[in-house]
Amino acid sequence: MANDEHFRDSIGTINEEGKRAWVFPKKPSGRFYEYRKWVSYGLLLFLFASPFVKLNGNQFLMFNVLERRFNIFGFPFWPQDFHLFVISMIIGVIFVALFTVAFGRIFCGWMCPQTIFMEMVFRRIEFWIDGDRGAQIRLDRQSWNAEKIRKRLLKWFVFFVISFLIANVFLAYLIGSDTLIRYVIDGPLQHLNTLISLLIFTGVFYFVFAWFREQVCIIACPYGRLQGVLLDNKSIVVAYDHKRGEAENGRKKFRKGEDREALGHGDCIDCFQCVNVCPTGIDIRNGTQLECVNCTACIDECDTIMEKIDKPKGLIRYASEDNIEKKTKFTFTPRLKGYSAVLFILIGVLSGMLFLRNDLEANILRLPGQLYERKEGNIISNVYTFKLINKTTKDVTDVSFKLLSHTGTIDVVTHKKFIVPAEQLAEGTLFIDINGAALNGDKDKLKIGVYSGNNLIETTTTRFLAPRSYK
Repeated sequence: MANDEHFRDSIGTINEEGKRAWVFPKKPSGRFYEYRKWVSYGLLLFLFASPFVKLNGNQFLMFNVLERRFNIFGFPFWPQDFHLFVISMIIGVIFVALFTVAFGRIFCGWMCPQTIFMEMVFRRIEFWIDGDRGAQIRLDRQSWNAEKIRKRLLKWFVFFVISFLIANVFLAYLIGSDTLIRYVIDGPLQHLNTLISLLIFTGVFYFVFAWFREQVCIIACPYGRLQGVLLDNKSIVVAYDHKRGEAENGRKKFRKGEDREALGHGDCIDCFQCVNVCPTGIDIRNGTQLECVNCTACIDECDTIMEKIDKPKGLIRYASEDNIEKKTKFTFTPRLKGYSAVLFILIGVLSGMLFLRNDLEANILRLPGQLYERKEGNIISNVYTFKLINKTTKDVTDVSFKLLSHTGTIDVVTHKKFIVPAEQLAEGTLFIDINGAALNGDKDKLKIGVYSGNNLIETTTTRFLAPRSYK
């Protein structure tokens, strides 16, 4: 491996003058690329289908921030479930840490939406219109003739159309697929605000995939920096076997019939194909770098070259530094065991909380600024506001309240029994009357049951204010 570390002083997509150095990667091919295509197409299908698939009447995935309604895998979540969201985010962070410690930045190369759209959609369209690496470089350098104008306009138009489709799907996640379809049927002029938002999203996606491209992974995404903290010598990453590639006297161009081993040269023939095929423009032979997204394009390309010169494959492969230096195999280290233990505990806590989560949530609070009221027959009365949140896609009918901890009455203003509409909030005012003799103090804790017909569907607690003489 080269000892010169100057390449770490800057990123490969910025030249010495501080300007953008455009990357023209070679079209990848090989077994890992074929595997990645299948994984990517499956994830794209999942991404585009999720807002339009419903489970038990709920959109499979929805993140409606404006109305504070979220559906995750068909389960509805509300602002009152924020604690579940926090635990889920912590689980996500721990999982990313565990995954990175074990396998480096493999998520970026195989599952990240940015990489999938860039490499499996936009880049493939670019190869189709502009040609492979050499043709793209020539097209970039040539003057603006008819061919260049035609290809640029066609590519930009196709990129814009795809960005518009992605923006629509993204909007379906935010406002719901039913709402989006209704807006489309009504026509864009009936919903100008939504159309403007849609065009802004389209512009953002177009900017990212047509111009910013790999800079998202190198500059904007914090994951590249995170891997520098989490990786160790035992982490499996896309790595160049410098022991085999450099040997004693380093790399050397290939010459047919030459005994490279006798001359002390490694198997790397310095063909630069691993550099040419890299979508972020790095040289993997320099070692682990934050720009590397573990896309495996260099593995496929190097294996092809090794096959042509009758050398063993695997000069670039998934390996750890210890595997290359000491030939040690991957082991489940104490660090990984610690992350795994924390992860399983958090998953268990989340599963338990989800299992105990009710479909209808009740909150009953005393009306602010109101004291108790004395009535005839030693009756003490308190006034409350209630909020009932129906988290299901079905109406909860024949709703009523009953005191479970004390003997008394609950009177709901307007209606004794009412309906909580599906995925809606019902709120109102109620009075609780209790005989003073049944009270244990001036601030008794009441347990109240919420019923649908004769079925108890939720319980909640509140405080009952009474004169101090009832202690």
